[in-house]
Amino acid sequence: MKIRVLQLQSRYNVNSSDLAEQVIKSLPLDKYEVTSAYLKGVPEKGAMLTSAAHVKYFNFTSKKVKGLRLSALAELRAFCTANKFDIVIAHRFKPIHMIMLLNLQMKFKLCVGVAHGFGDYDRYYRKVECRFLVRDNWNMVAVSKPVKQYLVTANAGFSQQNTTHINNAIDIKKAVSGLKSKESAREKLGVSTEAFVFGTIGRLVPVKGQIHLLKAFKIVAKSNPLAHLVIIGGGRLEGELEAYVVENNLTQQVHLVGAIENAFRYVKGFDVFILPSLSEGLPLALLEAMAGSLPVIGSDIPTIRPIVESVGRIFPVGDSQALASNMCEMMLLEESELKDLGRKHFEYVNRHHAIVDFRENYLRLIADKLESN
Repeated sequence: MKIRVLQLQSRYNVNSSDLAEQVIKSLPLDKYEVTSAYLKGVPEKGAMLTSAAHVKYFNFTSKKVKGLRLSALAELRAFCTANKFDIVIAHRFKPIHMIMLLNLQMKFKLCVGVAHGFGDYDRYYRKVECRFLVRDNWNMVAVSKPVKQYLVTANAGFSQQNTTHINNAIDIKKAVSGLKSKESAREKLGVSTEAFVFGTIGRLVPVKGQIHLLKAFKIVAKSNPLAHLVIIGGGRLEGELEAYVVENNLTQQVHLVGAIENAFRYVKGFDVFILPSLSEGLPLALLEAMAGSLPVIGSDIPTIRPIVESVGRIFPVGDSQALASNMCEMMLLEESELKDLGRKHFEYVNRHHAIVDFRENYLRLIADKLESN
């Protein structure tokens, strides 16, 4: 009989970079039977679907998964009972917390919580509750070594024994094969082939730091009319960022293009990729840019620094002046020097963030923990 696995996520968001899908692909079909479940959301017509054998869209409202979540927990418990799952893999805080609660009674053979970033266990009451909820069958996976360090030191019941890290990764071969040419990408992004293009990809929210990037670009643009900035992504800060662009007369050089499906396909339209985030788990956009052989300028945070500083450039978090200086220095490099930097980034991501290693690490973790439990 196959081992039955439930992979639970906060919302439906299946795409070509979805690492939850790569977890599924790490589990041999002859031994594991996986169900993907999503607390919120359903796929639109034509959207990419999960590769799991089964799928469940709870389609809960936001209200239903806030606070105690009693009715949502009851539905999730009934679903788990009916399907007799052996293993549950839960991504991010809300699904993790719900499975922790259900595990008190259901006692799954193995529970795996995947932590994608920092801050979930800063609150005192969460620390106390998690210390009570963590059981011997519970294991945490952090998407990077700094995130693991955060979990272990959070005093929330996570230790060196029940916590590990598996670096985020991408299918580099697939990513590269899907990249648009420089000309095609720039046509899509509305940028001329003669421009020197800085680019970034990410949700337009404060933690992504795009306002600091705009402030840096304002400095760069004063003396570099060929400099352009492309920001791909949508979010609640869209109006604020647009207003800044207009107020500072940057409309001819800044391109806020909104959200684009599989945005990484257009990274060849950039000359340099910039990640101005204030906090990150381990951003896939960074790995995708490196797979596209782009030089990177990244903010000096624990999850970006060890990746970028060995091949690219880092700047103090939120320091627009320092970022602008790095951008200007990049523009002074010869084309051959930029290409050489890009090659080094590509080699790095192949060595440290290949999808084959990611899959092997998940399979080994699950097999080893099942055997020890």
